[in-house]
Amino acid sequence: MPTGACGVHCDVCKLKLMEICSTCGSGKSPEAARKIEAQKRLLGAACPILECARMNRVDYCLRDCDQFPCDNFKTGPYPFSQGFLDMQKRRRKQLPPGRTHHGTPIQVPEQYWEELRARDASTVCAYTGAEPRDEGGLVFRCLGEDVLVDSPRRRLKRFRGEQWEVLEDPLLELLAVLYFKNVQGVYAMGRDMVTVKDLKEAHYFKGPHALKLGPFLERFGADPRGFREAAEKLEGEPLDMADAAYRFLPFPRVPVYFLLWEGDEELSPEVSVLFDRSIQEFYAAPAVRALVELVTRALLMGGLWGT
Repeated sequence: MPTGACGVHCDVCKLKLMEICSTCGSGKSPEAARKIEAQKRLLGAACPILECARMNRVDYCLRDCDQFPCDNFKTGPYPFSQGFLDMQKRRRKQLPPGRTHHGTPIQVPEQYWEELRARDASTVCAYTGAEPRDEGGLVFRCLGEDVLVDSPRRRLKRFRGEQWEVLEDPLLELLAVLYFKNVQGVYAMGRDMVTVKDLKEAHYFKGPHALKLGPFLERFGADPRGFREAAEKLEGEPLDMADAAYRFLPFPRVPVYFLLWEGDEELSPEVSVLFDRSIQEFYAAPAVRALVELVTRALLMGGLWGT
C-alpha cells in the first residue's frame, strides 16, 4: 500500500526509494499500525492524520472521509497547503457535470416541461405519493431531500433555511420531469425485482452504456460499513441481502436496490443493482442508467448535493 491515508503517494518519493522512510499505508492497513507505533517510539507522538484514519477505519481521507479537510489537515504544517485545502473544500460542493449517454451536456427539452404541465397534478400525485402545490407543481422526497418541481416556471427548487431556492441539477431535473410526465398508474413495489438484463431494452446496457459502477466499487468495495453509513444519510432502507444492501427511493415509488458483496484476497468486490420491473413503464434505458448514476453520485458525495 504505497499511498498514505493522507493521500501522499510514497512510491514517487525518493525517501522511500533510499529506504530512509516507509509508507504509512491506508488507515486500515498493517503498515499504518506499524507506522503509528514507530512514530510514538521515535517521535513521542503519532501523526494525527494517520492516527485518526486508523481509529475511524478510513482508508484514504481524501476519498473516504466526509469530514475532509478536517482540523488535522488545517492545523498541521503538512502534507497540503492551505490553498490546496481551500480548493478541495470549494470543489467538493460542485456537482459532477450532467451528461447524456452520448457525452453531451444534459438539457431538458421544453416539450417535456410542457407535457408535464399539461397533466393533472392531483392525478400524478395520486399515482406517486408526491404532494401537490396550490401554486402549481409538486413536492417529492429524493434521497433525504425535499424537491419542488415548479412546472409553471420549468425548474426545480430545494428547501434551504426558510425558503425554496432554485436548484441547478440537470441530471435530477431530467429524471424528475420524465418520471412525473410519464407515470400512468400505481405500480406494485418489491414484487418483481430485476436487473437491467431482464428489461425490454437489455441490449442497451452493454459496452459504453453499461451501468457506471466502478467508482462505487472503488469507494465501497472493501468498506461495507462506509456504504451503510452513506446509505443511511440518503434514507436508504437496509435489506437482508448480500454483505450490505439497501433500497433507495430517488423518486416516490421508484425503488433502486444496491447489493454489495465485499471483496477479499481471492474475490473482487461486486455490486448488483436491481429495480422493480415497472421502471420500464416510465423510463427508457438511458434514463435507467442515469437513475443509477444519480444514486451513485449521492452515495459518493455523502448526500444528494454533498455533505
